[in-house]
Amino acid sequence: MSAEAACVQAHPTPITPPIVVTGEHGSLANVAVYIKSGLGRYRYDTPTQPAVLDQKGCMYEPHILVFMVHQPLIINNNDPTTHNIHPVPRANHPWNQSQPQGAPPINTSFDHAELAIRVMCNVHPWMRAFFFVFDNPYFAVTTKAGTFDINNIPPGTYTIEAWQEHYGVLDQTVTLAPKQAKSISFVFKAAAPH
Repeated sequence: MSAEAACVQAHPTPITPPIVVTGEHGSLANVAVYIKSGLGRYRYDTPTQPAVLDQKGCMYEPHILVFMVHQPLIINNNDPTTHNIHPVPRANHPWNQSQPQGAPPINTSFDHAELAIRVMCNVHPWMRAFFFVFDNPYFAVTTKAGTFDINNIPPGTYTIEAWQEHYGVLDQTVTLAPKQAKSISFVFKAAAPH
């Protein structure tokens, strides 16, 4: 960050990229959790409330942003410097847009469901985030306590997937009866040292 005075001012000490963020007892934040299969071909209303990505202190907040197809997405530049937002999707249209200091928010949306869309800033190469775009409302991101809630899932048998940027994916099968709630846990294992 030394080449960008505004970023140095926001972070006078070195920062750690939020790739692996842990809480107490090894809990893991920034894990996207979602129904991978089992929903069938239902259609869901698109939320009107926008998903929001902030550029603050020369970092993306949040690091993992989950939202639905066609849901409004607002991207704010809260920094006294220019940023460049560059999502790199495979199923959606790629784009790359500069956002100078004081510029209005970028308003956009995505037309297709797609997981783990990498987002970068071409001006500040340490800035990274991921978009997850779903065609259903059954998804969440874990907190620093490692918790998540996915509510109002209809009865059925589902594969639930947990995605973590460094550790990969884990799947579990869950069967839910009408109005039933269940707790599930995912345990990611670190690779053994060489």
